[in-house]
Amino acid sequence: MTPVTETDNTETATENPVDLQLQDRIATITIGTGRRFNALGLADWQALERACAVMAADESLNGVVIRGRGGNFCAGSDLREWENATAQDVDETFAQMERTMQAIEQLPMPTMAVIETIAAGAGCQLALACDIQISGESAKIGMPVSRLGILVPPAFAARLAERIGPSRAKDLLFSDRMLPAPDAAAMGLISTVVPDEDLDRTLKETLTGWNTVSAASLRTAKSAVNAALKQLTEQSRHTAVALRATDRVEFPQRVAAFLGRHKR
Repeated sequence: MTPVTETDNTETATENPVDLQLQDRIATITIGTGRRFNALGLADWQALERACAVMAADESLNGVVIRGRGGNFCAGSDLREWENATAQDVDETFAQMERTMQAIEQLPMPTMAVIETIAAGAGCQLALACDIQISGESAKIGMPVSRLGILVPPAFAARLAERIGPSRAKDLLFSDRMLPAPDAAAMGLISTVVPDEDLDRTLKETLTGWNTVSAASLRTAKSAVNAALKQLTEQSRHTAVALRATDRVEFPQRVAAFLGRHKR
């Protein structure tokens, strides 16, 4: 969903964009191919939703980690799929993205996003769908969707507003800027920022903590907080997708212009 300007981490590339691994009562999903900052296509969002169904049924899990391949988190949706797509095709991709976000939010165990380099557009939403986020201090996060003529869905806007309030959410959506991770943490958009070199150590320490306490207590704590916030969040999730995901005139032109620039 967010423009990216180069092919990255080719040496770590894979053709498996949703890889689920289980170890020590923790599920780790690695997303992306290692190229294009792990931008995801429709099939990838569908695969991620299916992975959530597998994890939701596993009562042995104490937690879920979502991270990107090759030192990046996720730059959103793959714009190449939208170059010649119909408006209805794009609308369906947005509907699928929201189904995937809600599948993550509905997981009964704690979830964590590990943010490296970039979490933009749908990648930002993916991080916010998790219970907590740990980020390297050099990473950036944001929703620069206005540059493409995307009409932000209600649920996408709500995930921002629920964390940082309506004024800051509007300010972020009105612009196309990306927030440095320390700024995002200071306003409550993400939970924890650490030096890049400490990211894996902090992740390990957090997961060790999850595995030393009662799994039932973890799940109940998550459920209790979610129940307390239900009145705030429920309506936005029911009106998850706008009637149109994009400006019918500007969106095709802006996507074509972006892809044309980067094909040269």
